[in-house]
Amino acid sequence: MISTNNLKYSYEDGKQFSFPDINLKSDEHLIILGSSGIGKTTLLHLMSGLLKPNEGTITIANTEISSLTQGDIDKFRGEHLGIIFQQYQFIKSLSVKDNLILRQSYPKRFHDKKRLMDLAERLGLTEHLNKKTTALSQGQQQRLSIALGLIHKPKVVFADEPTSNLDDTNCDKVIELLKEEAEISGSNLIIITHDQRVKSHFKNQVVL
Repeated sequence: MISTNNLKYSYEDGKQFSFPDINLKSDEHLIILGSSGIGKTTLLHLMSGLLKPNEGTITIANTEISSLTQGDIDKFRGEHLGIIFQQYQFIKSLSVKDNLILRQSYPKRFHDKKRLMDLAERLGLTEHLNKKTTALSQGQQQRLSIALGLIHKPKVVFADEPTSNLDDTNCDKVIELLKEEAEISGSNLIIITHDQRVKSHFKNQVVL
């Protein structure tokens, strides 16, 4: 389902990264661990097509995304990948519901109202659908970010530091929520984190 081979990336300032190979079956999840500055977010951006590797290949669902044009990568990511960013990515002028509709309908222009309402209910967002995202608490914004990463039933969900600044109880809740929703969506879940508390939740682990 997901494989990387000999991935390398260099920034213009000369900083270079080489990454271990990854191979995941369609029913497997993965945690990528490492300290700050070790290249975790770079690896996430490579695997999700936000960066192109200098060397190596990335294959997702039999598509070698590292060989696609930028336009085709953007389309593939929009259709098949979900990204839960560390910094929330909302359109502040839109309501919670409209943010979800926009993400669900891009790029296929398809809106599944039942899927949206079911996901909102499971994530505790039903009562907040008509609010602007700026009116949400931090916890509600986090749940909306998760919903945006899952609403279109992606093949792969990438989560960047989803437990940062959470206490132990809420850390466990967020990880279990992500795993549960990934199972419902039939998605691979890949979590990038420095949080050692998350290790016990995943059998497949890569340490950078």
